[in-house]
Amino acid sequence: MEIIGYLSAIIIGLVMGLIGGGGSILSVPIFVYVFGFDAVTATALSLFVVGVTSMVGSVGFIRQQLVDFRTAFIFGIPSILGVLFSRRLVLPHLPHYIIHRWGITLTKDMFLLLLFSILMLIASFRMIRKIERPKVGKDDDINYTILISQGLLVGIVTGLIGAGGGFLIVPALVMLLGLEMKKAVATSLFIIAMNSSLGFLSTMGMVKQDWNFLLIFSGLAIVGIFVGIAISKRMDGTKLKPLFGWIVLGMGIFIIIKEIFLQ
Repeated sequence: MEIIGYLSAIIIGLVMGLIGGGGSILSVPIFVYVFGFDAVTATALSLFVVGVTSMVGSVGFIRQQLVDFRTAFIFGIPSILGVLFSRRLVLPHLPHYIIHRWGITLTKDMFLLLLFSILMLIASFRMIRKIERPKVGKDDDINYTILISQGLLVGIVTGLIGAGGGFLIVPALVMLLGLEMKKAVATSLFIIAMNSSLGFLSTMGMVKQDWNFLLIFSGLAIVGIFVGIAISKRMDGTKLKPLFGWIVLGMGIFIIIKEIFLQ
């Protein structure tokens, strides 16, 4: 079973290299259901793996001059604030039992996994649905209020459930700024690297880390992201997004069924 988990690390990197996100959508369920970590630990480990993998992947895109640094920091600074809010203020103060009355029991782990699954469903619909890119010409045409608020939202999501937020970042960069897909993917990876790394560092003392496991898993994911970046040079990631969207949809439904009906 663990062999499947380690092989999936390569797939995580592959997906991130192709579509600029989706790593945490795969890593959190793998850490919980394959390796047996609790939800809080799984989100922390996911932040490390996604952060390191995105950082390495960003280097290649920086060399290709595909990362829009101005956009990355306008989007990224509010995201960092959102990460700090979630990891330092919200997550540590969530009670073990969110609901424990009227015959209903909702634990902290169940709540995080169900919240994660809802985000997976939203992400899957965004990936399956074809998004037409608007033409944005001047800086005056850019709605910075929406861009900054989207960055804050991504940061809160990143901090709370360990999701890098690429499934939210890429559509935002495409729809709000009119970035071409490859540039949006590259900029998304750079933002994810900042957010995820900070999210992990901010809660290092709250969970126990198995560094051997993390380094092996991250190393395999890095192999995958290099493969994904190489493929992305010859293939448009938008062609793979609908297929990945259907996979994410299935995984989201599985988590909901597992947590609600198969406890």
